[in-house]
Amino acid sequence: MKKNIYLILIIIFTLQTVNAQKIITKKEAIQIALKNNYGILLATNQVKIAKNNASIYNSKLLPTVTAKGGFNFDLNDQETALPNGTINSSNGIDTKTYSASLVANYTLFDGNGRKYNYKVLKENYNLSELEAKETIENTYIKLFNVYFQIARLSENTKILKEVLQISKQRFLRTTYQYEYGKATKLEVLNASVDINNDSINLINTQQYFNNAKRDLNIILVQQKDINYSVETAVSFKNLYTFDALYTKALENNIVLKQQEKNISISKHNIKASKSGLFPIIGLSTSYGWNSKKSSNSLSFAKITGNGFKAGVNLSWNIFDGGNSKTRIANSKIALENQKIIKKQQTDYLKNSLQNTWDDYQNQLFILKVQTQNVQTAQDNFERTNERYKLGQVGSIQFRQAQINLLNSKTTLTNAKYDAKLIEISLLQLSGQLLDVEF
Repeated sequence: MKKNIYLILIIIFTLQTVNAQKIITKKEAIQIALKNNYGILLATNQVKIAKNNASIYNSKLLPTVTAKGGFNFDLNDQETALPNGTINSSNGIDTKTYSASLVANYTLFDGNGRKYNYKVLKENYNLSELEAKETIENTYIKLFNVYFQIARLSENTKILKEVLQISKQRFLRTTYQYEYGKATKLEVLNASVDINNDSINLINTQQYFNNAKRDLNIILVQQKDINYSVETAVSFKNLYTFDALYTKALENNIVLKQQEKNISISKHNIKASKSGLFPIIGLSTSYGWNSKKSSNSLSFAKITGNGFKAGVNLSWNIFDGGNSKTRIANSKIALENQKIIKKQQTDYLKNSLQNTWDDYQNQLFILKVQTQNVQTAQDNFERTNERYKLGQVGSIQFRQAQINLLNSKTTLTNAKYDAKLIEISLLQLSGQLLDVEF
């Protein structure tokens, strides 16, 4: 029995012995994630693509200029009949034609289709920025969930180490008492079982702790395991009232702001669809040069020409089979759908915010009460421990007081981090998450 206990103690001592760890603050973790996180990097690149698409060069508002050049070679036999009946013939006539031109085209008017399509591209760029911001917010949430899980497990590990230390002292005391006939074998066995259970709880918690650190490394995109610890101090923001928070949510919630962009895009799409009802007026101009050389030709030896040409063209698709009418009607329905979606999202936001706010208030109350419970459980354990040393209470009562203290401390730790995570959810819902200093 003693050998088993000593083996467990050696394992626990090994698990507890670690090198000095660097504390990675929440601010540092955020900075690393913003720099390395794959999701954020992908979202940033999507913003760059949308920015390129929203450029004037992709709008069709600028003229087009095309340079053309060509060379042709012909080899023919030629026969010419004159009015007097004379026939002239020539064989193997080769003709070489050279040409070059510069052509410019510009659409003067197309029913403002290009104008509104360009506005759609700009709104898509703005939308991509909001989507990137949402990606960053979601990364924050993942980061804080794992970060505070590490902090939670770190504190729980410390609590379990204290519990184990007390159990080891109790086991040694009971063993000595048994050797001197002041304790029963049953008390020694109970102490042995308790120390085994406490050891297992500590080992499992430390395993969860190591897993959580690896999860954080994934979010931070750290290529190797880094031995670090995290901040365990938690402070809460002043979130004022629910009404104030809801007002901020209506103004700043990232999902609602995205939907506002979708509505704006739909409005521009309606106007762009109406452009099909109007004529298209274009301007074209060109400058060209050509040269034609021929040997053995009966009509010419060389012809060279160059010149400038300009013109205005108009096209009007008076009836396109109803395509424009259909596009306009569908664009209006799409706009109505986007407005419905915004109303739905607004209702969902208010409901989520109210539920989260209530959870937050409840969790803060639990935190306050549980702080008092820990003090009560601590006082109860200290008194029970003194009485246990004097032999006035049994091992079962002592163990129960120990478990009560463990549970109250663990519940307090959980309440603290649960409240903080709920607060972060409130900041996200109200659109303040990226503006708060952590």
